[in-house]
Parts: sequence; structure tokens; C-alpha cells
Amino acid sequence: MVSIKKLGKRKRIALVAHDNRKSDLIDWAEHNKIVLAKHELVATGTTGRLLEEKLDRPVKKLLS
Repeated sequence: MVSIKKLGKRKRIALVAHDNRKSDLIDWAEHNKIVLAKHELVATGTTGRLLEEKLDRPVKKLLS
């Protein structure tokens, strides 16, 4: 018998981008701001700081 684990409604989403694609990720996140607000966001240092500024919400920042 296979056991299926149901995930909660609040997810932990990691957002990572190469240096030359950070602006694309920031634009995408801003476009999806309402949906992302329901979840915990995690990103590497610079990306996390940029996301916090653009989305006006906390982002857990990790070392790159």
C-alpha cells in the first residue's frame, strides 16, 4: 500500500536566479505577489533582499 502525504496550504518556496536573470525573477515575483504572499519565501542573499524590497514582505535569506 502506498502512503500519500498531503501538504499544507502554506508552502515554503525557494527563489533562486543567476545574476543575469535576477530582474526576470523579480518581475515574475511581482506579477505573482498576491499568490506568493500566502507562502514562506526563501532566497539567496541578494535575490532575497531584492524580493523583500519589491514585494514588501520578509524573505528568509540564505548564503549563496
